[in-house]
Amino acid sequence: MDETAIAGFETKALAPEIRGLQDDMMRTFESFCEANDARLDALEKRMGEDVVTAEKVDRIAAALDAQNQRIERLTLKEIRPALGQSGPRGEDAVSEHKSAFERYVRGGDEAPLRRFEEKAMSSLTGADGGFLVPDETEAEIGRRLTAISPIRSIAAVRTVSTAVLKKPFAIFGAESGWVSETATRDQTAAPQLAELTFPTMELYAMPAATSALLDDAAVDIDRWIGSEVEQAFAAQEGAAFVTGDGANKPKGFMSYSTVAESSWAWGSVGFVTTGADGAFASDGAADALIELVYALKAGYRQNASFVMNRRTQASVRKLKDKDGSYLWLPPASAGGRATVMGFPVVEAEEMPDIASGSLAIAFGDFARFYLVVDRQGVRVLRDPYSAKPYVLFYTTKRVGGGIQDFDAAKLLEFSA
Repeated sequence: MDETAIAGFETKALAPEIRGLQDDMMRTFESFCEANDARLDALEKRMGEDVVTAEKVDRIAAALDAQNQRIERLTLKEIRPALGQSGPRGEDAVSEHKSAFERYVRGGDEAPLRRFEEKAMSSLTGADGGFLVPDETEAEIGRRLTAISPIRSIAAVRTVSTAVLKKPFAIFGAESGWVSETATRDQTAAPQLAELTFPTMELYAMPAATSALLDDAAVDIDRWIGSEVEQAFAAQEGAAFVTGDGANKPKGFMSYSTVAESSWAWGSVGFVTTGADGAFASDGAADALIELVYALKAGYRQNASFVMNRRTQASVRKLKDKDGSYLWLPPASAGGRATVMGFPVVEAEEMPDIASGSLAIAFGDFARFYLVVDRQGVRVLRDPYSAKPYVLFYTTKRVGGGIQDFDAAKLLEFSA
């Protein structure tokens, strides 16, 4: 790791820059609206699309995406807290564990960690070797992942101490009804329960450091490990929570069976169609999104979000309602989300592109729809031998995931 990367640990006052970028983004969106309005006018008058105007719209749309990504990066950098702060166990225990862990990482001295393990009467080592990072480092890795992993940021997250979480879920509640004071009460049926199983799978990253970096007392080792693994973990999680097949990884919500909403049953995810193959319908394109929103029950709509990739979002950005208002609006504040029809948009690159029969847009209350399961404990195994002169840090955590309520989200299929 070079000096440039180490310099990235420094805290910078980014708020003024973020506010400036937010203002620039709003001006860019105004330019986008003007250019897209011109494109739509040309379509109406000439029955064809003007190439120059279309290219201008796409160019401004790309600039909007770039500005939004820049704002997200700067906002994330500003909100990152420092690692290694004292926690609820008390400063002495925190300091001892942190100090012991730092000696292990910097010089490979395992003795202080083993003494801490004996004193705490806990097992810090796993069957596959390695030591648990301090609780504060693990908590901050989790918080950072929530900030940069799109599905984790909106899903429910449960921390467990076992390898598998088994969760009963009531598909239908107990029957009930109205009755007079002296009337006979028929026996009601018992609630129908389903047992959902969420196994945790091992996720790993292997950051490398030079001896010079480890010898530099100015480098916060806890913070360095957290920053190195967060991007690797977030990328793997992001793909698994959307498209994972459940084999040695969580099962993504796009990997479950799907069925037309009119035939929906528990165990499948319902979808509605756009009315055109591989596209929004040319007449009333917004109607498909409205139908998708109202395919969801009212109780789920309150906290619902759209999930799509950036290319799909670029297409949605051009849509208007029947009153001529754009459905897509940029974030109202720095660090916020763009909205479609008032609902936040979460950008997940693993979602499919718009194509014939693709399920390119999801809409639902993901906190009730998808469950992320974290097993307690992030482990680090120091390896100074495999890639000399670098020291490798084999860092692992166990994560699972899957749908917990099949009625809490719906998909939009681009088909007739």
